[in-house]
Amino acid sequence: MNRFGSIGRLLVAPLLAGALVVGLVSGAGAAQSAKKLDSATLNGSGSTFQMAFDQAMIQAFTQTQAAVTINYSGGGSGTGRTDFANHAKDFAGTDAPYGAKDTATPTGQFFYIPTVSAPITVSYNLPTVKKLRLSGPTIAGIFSRTITSWDAPEIKKDNPGAKLPATPITVVVRNESSGTTQQFTNFLVKAGGAAWTRGAGSTHDIWPAGVEGGQGNPGVAQAIKATDGTVGYVDFSDAKAAGLELAQIKNAAGKFIKPSLAGTTAALQGLKLNTDLTYDPIYAPGAKAYPISAPTWVLAYATQSDAAKGAALKGWLTYILGDGQKLAKTVNYAALPKSFIKKALATVKKITVG
Repeated sequence: MNRFGSIGRLLVAPLLAGALVVGLVSGAGAAQSAKKLDSATLNGSGSTFQMAFDQAMIQAFTQTQAAVTINYSGGGSGTGRTDFANHAKDFAGTDAPYGAKDTATPTGQFFYIPTVSAPITVSYNLPTVKKLRLSGPTIAGIFSRTITSWDAPEIKKDNPGAKLPATPITVVVRNESSGTTQQFTNFLVKAGGAAWTRGAGSTHDIWPAGVEGGQGNPGVAQAIKATDGTVGYVDFSDAKAAGLELAQIKNAAGKFIKPSLAGTTAALQGLKLNTDLTYDPIYAPGAKAYPISAPTWVLAYATQSDAAKGAALKGWLTYILGDGQKLAKTVNYAALPKSFIKKALATVKKITVG
């Protein structure tokens, strides 16, 4: 099923088959969903990084709130931020805050609601290489197109003794404005050293000539899977779903770490939220921290003019920050620290309805 279509109560059944579905709709959220909500339809767009998690949360929440329908069309964080600013959607998903290149910004008060975190993987297709280690400068060289072969000296240095093919490197990036791109280039700025001079950004023009593009995280994942020698950056959930090989990335402590939920949890340890609930886990310190662990948020307006929609949105966000945290790992996302949850729930309570 197309991950970019609208999603509602039944769309994620293939993802949450068998015992997982039982876990989502039994017990979990019973207390939070005890009060039945009035009929409402919420429409959202944005981040594909958080999409599998959102699918799971919609499935679980609407099983107990039959009068509520939630649709989420993806499209990338940039699309979500624009739609939200133009009031074309009731909420949006984004992996990056509003920035200078956004063509529209909200005119009313709104909130960044953190939901989960997850690794951004450097996924690759090399049939003869099952273990690959990459440092920040090497990744920067690959994505700036100064390293163009898998047997380049820089890659050999990261992988002593490994048999690396002379296969040309094909780089796949996101076509559309993307929070995943923003966070990945944030990593390149922090860890790439002199090998990365292009700055950080969310749009396709951050990349040099010679790269290929994919639509959304699933599109990049499928492009990597299709062609030998390809490398790209993909969220953990989509990379796992596509069965891709995942490189070990050198972290700030000098350790090569494979992407995992434990590595992301380690990256979040000790971090503090900004006053607007944004935070930056990229290249966080710690020997066990995965260095490309990314945040993601749901955007919500502080004042909801439609009472039924506002109540449904508050109910869904409360569910995500409660029972939803216990279910995050089942779809390959890391739950947030308790201190984050406390502040996020307090912010959700500030949303006024009607």
